[in-house]
Amino acid sequence: MQVTETLNEGLKRGYQITIPAAELDEKVNAKLKEAQPEVEMKGFRKGKVPMALLKKQFGPRILGEAMQETVDSAMSAHFEETGDKPAMQPNVVMDGGEEWKEGDDVVVNLTYEALPEIPDADLSGVKLEKLVVKAADAEVDDALKNLAETAQNFEEKSGKAKDGDQVVIDFLGKVDGEPFEGGAAEDYPLVLGSGSFIPGFEEQLVGVKAGDEKNVEVSFPEEYGAANLAGKAAVFECKIKSVNAPVAAEIDDELAKKFGAEDLASLKTQIAERLENEYAGASRAVMKRGLLDQLDAIVSFDLPPSLVDAEAKQIAHQLWHEENPDVQGHDHPEVDVTDEHKTLAERRVRLGLLLADIGQKQEIQITDAEFTQAVMNQARQYPGQEREFFEFVQQNQQMRQQLQAPLFEDKVVDWIADNADLTEKEVSKEDLEKAVEALDEE
Repeated sequence: MQVTETLNEGLKRGYQITIPAAELDEKVNAKLKEAQPEVEMKGFRKGKVPMALLKKQFGPRILGEAMQETVDSAMSAHFEETGDKPAMQPNVVMDGGEEWKEGDDVVVNLTYEALPEIPDADLSGVKLEKLVVKAADAEVDDALKNLAETAQNFEEKSGKAKDGDQVVIDFLGKVDGEPFEGGAAEDYPLVLGSGSFIPGFEEQLVGVKAGDEKNVEVSFPEEYGAANLAGKAAVFECKIKSVNAPVAAEIDDELAKKFGAEDLASLKTQIAERLENEYAGASRAVMKRGLLDQLDAIVSFDLPPSLVDAEAKQIAHQLWHEENPDVQGHDHPEVDVTDEHKTLAERRVRLGLLLADIGQKQEIQITDAEFTQAVMNQARQYPGQEREFFEFVQQNQQMRQQLQAPLFEDKVVDWIADNADLTEKEVSKEDLEKAVEALDEE
């Protein structure tokens, strides 16, 4: 086998790999000889089929396998010898194509863009600022009020029912004058405006009073679950037992227990911790942007054009969808890539390669527990299909890489931050919000 360099410009590489016909024939014969003892063919005892007959029947398939294995082996040996790492899948083209015939040498042209050699980044001058926001008492009180409203009770009132009120009713539903199964209940508590009954039902009870009787006329939706009722007109005979107004729950230890806390003081502590964790997440995003800005200025190296082009197209596609949220998938006109997209792509590719290099040199790895947690977080976006999502991730290498990439990058950022000159600055919630807004504007 002979390897000849055909291209070496910047990060572009090209090689011609020649596999002599004799070498291929030797591989084919070795594979056939290995398989011969297990081959059964009519007219011959097992393992006694002549090589010439084996080669005639199985030779073309074995030849294809031998060619693929030889090319793969040559590429692996080449990358191991040169130390090159292709930026994207190498392009492999066979000379002659369909005109090639058995007995000819195999000539393969291999082209790719190599990942650049990343210079060591001097991180000694990196200075980071971490914005710290403490949960204010007023914010905790507002959160408590919201919880109290969600845990609201209802108290009987006089007067007419309005949206948000609870009406306790007896009802009997009829279609064509006949009651139907599941269409009756007593002392049913219905919150008007909740949308828990079929469309048009709750609206007709606005304005009723305790003691009223009212016939509610509605039509079941065409797509209603019970086929015998779908699209049918119905009358519900309703007796209003009481009208109750919503009353927020008392903010006390009993409320705290409803939300799993021992007492009100514990609930306040939990709320403050949750708020501060949210602030910490926003603060980390601001700190990370500051770190990336500094890293972007520390090193410079050539970038593989194919990676930059692919990233620029991805950015253009993503931004287009943000401006056209109603369009799903790729069913839209070709999106133009601008100089702005390309500049941003160059930054992302450069920083991605740099962070990957730092992480590799520091032997940073994603643990099984960290990856499993990431999969679980993603699976929550598909309620009821979590198991299927887990199986999909296990079988899809590309999906696993997509989940691992941000985890790895975050761990590298954390390592840099842990070893950098880091200062904390206590700021208000409003100051943090402005800093986050500035990120979006950039």
